[in-house]
Amino acid sequence: MSGVYARHARRIAVLAAASAVAATGLLATAPAAQAAPPTPVSASTARSYLSQLTVSPEGSSTGYSRDLFPHWITQSGACNTREVVLKRDGSNVVQDSSCAAVSGSWHSPYDGATWYAASDVDIDHIVPLAEAWRSGANSWTTSKRQQFANDLTRPQLIAVTDNVNQAKGDQDPAEWLPSVTSYRCMYARMWVHTKYYWNLKVDSAEKSALQSILNGC
Repeated sequence: MSGVYARHARRIAVLAAASAVAATGLLATAPAAQAAPPTPVSASTARSYLSQLTVSPEGSSTGYSRDLFPHWITQSGACNTREVVLKRDGSNVVQDSSCAAVSGSWHSPYDGATWYAASDVDIDHIVPLAEAWRSGANSWTTSKRQQFANDLTRPQLIAVTDNVNQAKGDQDPAEWLPSVTSYRCMYARMWVHTKYYWNLKVDSAEKSALQSILNGC
């Protein structure tokens, strides 16, 4: 089955499931979606922040494990971080009693795609966990790494197309950028805001790429 037809079939299945649950009265409508992560600092502030970051060759991945960055943790009630971001970044998101998103839509700013099943959406760490590890998080406590991996206050988490997130992997902006060029300024602002707050280092190629983007904002 092609990707288009598979997604269409998934959408029909999700809508059918939502209708079935709604008929039982178990469906709870989410509040109006913010449909965006927290707003990052401006381009001018990001340029200032970038100039203050420590420039250093990227560290080793030795010892890295995603398990050292516990996620997704419970945020409130039955909702974990992923479910909170799905609700926040989506439109007309409806969750069941276990906080799972059973309907809604998600626009991925990285590639411009819109999805109607939460299973088609990943929650991306703007600054990937492995990148953070190589940039200084290897010396953090597990508790601090958990805070970083579940940071809802800074623009560090965003709902995007799953295979685009997987293609990004742990690459920095010198190696990977969103295909939607109009979003790159926002992406660079989010990246620098996050690295600055968490006092993470940048390597020279990464800094150069970020400077180039921010200078064009």
